[in-house]
Amino acid sequence: MARKRTFTGPNRTGELKLHFHERVVRRDLRVARVEDLTRRYRRITLVGDDLAGGFPFARFAPLDHVRAFFPNPETGELVAYREGADHEWVLEGSGDPIHRDYTVRAWDPDTSELSLEFVLHEHGVAGRWARTAAPGDLLVVNGPSAHWFLPENYPHYLVAGDETALPMIARIIEEAPSGCRVTAVVEVAAASDELALKGVAELDLHWVHRTSAQVGEGHLSPLETALRDCPLPDDLASLFVVIAGETNALRPIRRYFRHELGLAKKQLVVDGYWKRGVADFDHHDVDFDED
Repeated sequence: MARKRTFTGPNRTGELKLHFHERVVRRDLRVARVEDLTRRYRRITLVGDDLAGGFPFARFAPLDHVRAFFPNPETGELVAYREGADHEWVLEGSGDPIHRDYTVRAWDPDTSELSLEFVLHEHGVAGRWARTAAPGDLLVVNGPSAHWFLPENYPHYLVAGDETALPMIARIIEEAPSGCRVTAVVEVAAASDELALKGVAELDLHWVHRTSAQVGEGHLSPLETALRDCPLPDDLASLFVVIAGETNALRPIRRYFRHELGLAKKQLVVDGYWKRGVADFDHHDVDFDED
């Protein structure tokens, strides 16, 4: 993929458009405040001098992500890369860096605050860090390296995923153009994990409760069953679909839209954010086009 690819919106091309930034910027930030949105889902707002010059936030680019570097839970040391004099990235600190990619949830230019959202759990470094995060805690954030602009000229959007996709789903609902319709299907553990989501577009929101939802015969997840049962427009050419979540569960869902329904490749974005049983999963390594 060429690094010089550029695009400036609005995107009315009918397909995803990519704009690479000239350089990736490291930002040394600290936690300003923590807000529990549900019992298992937390928003963490970050501030710091490195945000004084602004942040590259783009509307209707909800696939944009930053790489967050976390302190080692055993030593407390935060190991991260810094750009050197010759534009070479040099690792600062001892040991291996611990990092994960996160959707840019929100940017407030008036207060210079950047927000990320986390699923709270005990089986990963990031989830454990988010569970105990407090004002003043440090976090290094690199990027984003690019904007991924969704097309704005579809009358109907379908967005779906599990808890890890909630920042992306929420942004599509909030930022979708006025006059279109957004159907959202979100798999969470239970009703207590639901969020209040809204935007200017017409919204059809479906919550799928993993602990009680039906899983159809041969399906890998309740999300797959719900999506197969989800009403779609008669004219499928009017539909743009964005789905994210657990990688293996997404494969049959992508096949359903691409091969059973016959959606064009440009109408569908599927991103595996995590993979069951893989601690340091890199979603960039997944190529769903192989399915």
